[in-house]
Amino acid sequence: VISEDNLIFVGLVGMVDPPRPEAIPAVSNLKEAGITTIMITGDHADTAFAIAGELGITSEQQNVMTGAELDTLGDEEIQDALKSKRVFARVSPENKVQIVNALQANGEIVAMTGDGVNDAPSLKAADIGIAMGITGTDVAKGAADMVLTDDNFASIEKAVREGRGIYANIQKTVWFLLSSNFGEVITMLVAVLVGYPFPLTALHILWVNLITDGIPALALGADSKDPDIMKEKPRAKKESLFAKGGYALTIFYGTVIALITTLAFLYIPVIGHGARTIAEINNVFADEALKIRAMTYAFTTLGVSQLFHMFGMSNINKTFFRQFTKQKWFLWVAFVLGFILQVAVTELPFLTTAFGTSELDFMEWVYLALLSTCPLVLHEIRVFFLFLKKKIKK
Repeated sequence: VISEDNLIFVGLVGMVDPPRPEAIPAVSNLKEAGITTIMITGDHADTAFAIAGELGITSEQQNVMTGAELDTLGDEEIQDALKSKRVFARVSPENKVQIVNALQANGEIVAMTGDGVNDAPSLKAADIGIAMGITGTDVAKGAADMVLTDDNFASIEKAVREGRGIYANIQKTVWFLLSSNFGEVITMLVAVLVGYPFPLTALHILWVNLITDGIPALALGADSKDPDIMKEKPRAKKESLFAKGGYALTIFYGTVIALITTLAFLYIPVIGHGARTIAEINNVFADEALKIRAMTYAFTTLGVSQLFHMFGMSNINKTFFRQFTKQKWFLWVAFVLGFILQVAVTELPFLTTAFGTSELDFMEWVYLALLSTCPLVLHEIRVFFLFLKKKIKK
């Protein structure tokens, strides 16, 4: 028998499970990105509130709700509560599912993390169920959409950042390719409708699609993430790839590329020989040497303009001068390589014969290169007006 009388107090032992240091900036970054972090725990409300305050989830006691309080509310009341509540303590598995369903009813996209068997229903109900890979049970992993291999909340923030970067690269690549190809289509269509010779041959178009379209597209697809990408608000669930002006920008830049390509093609008959009608233009082009030279102008302008267009599409809302960083090396490699190949196809005798082009002198290259900068110049003008608009709003 052990006597518990006349005991001497030696000390008090306390245990704490502190949040990981990297979780605090992760919560802050997610908040800046428009993503709300909600804590759901089985701990006491006071403990949960203390941890939430340390993490920056909430600093107000009124934003804490217990499972018992949740059980007294109807579905609509839970939806209203979730507009302000950020911590849920002493919750049951049923409460977790209620919270997920209420958030979805409010139009939110919900990612739910969990590791236990009792988390499986809420992981399954969420838009994105995230199970812990180290401490998570097999049931939780099976119910989840993805598994967090390091059990680190900060990895979710990194995944969001990486996912936004990948989506942005896909979007800018598609916009670039469509606007460039739209320019080619309009160039040829205008020639058919107006009645003058085609500015480009099939071989020219194939070259442009492989070289001055293909290489920049690869560079844009592997482009570095925008440093401010986590300052953007989340996309709507059904948002189109062409949202936020995608269609307008695609048509606009495609039209610009088509316009300068056509201007380059018509420079020799209109400026060089004073042609003013379609008949007079066609008479000038009856000279095969002049037509080949005009086609070389158009071919060169189309190819080089797409290389400059690549820089503008790297970030449609920021100036080209931000591209002078080490992270943008792939874009510069694509530009230099594409430009060298475009020069080669008009300057190397065996390539000029194969592609039906003529050699250009230095000043012709200067004029055509300057004309080709139009997409980038217009991009800079647009960025400047966006900057002014932002300043006026402030």
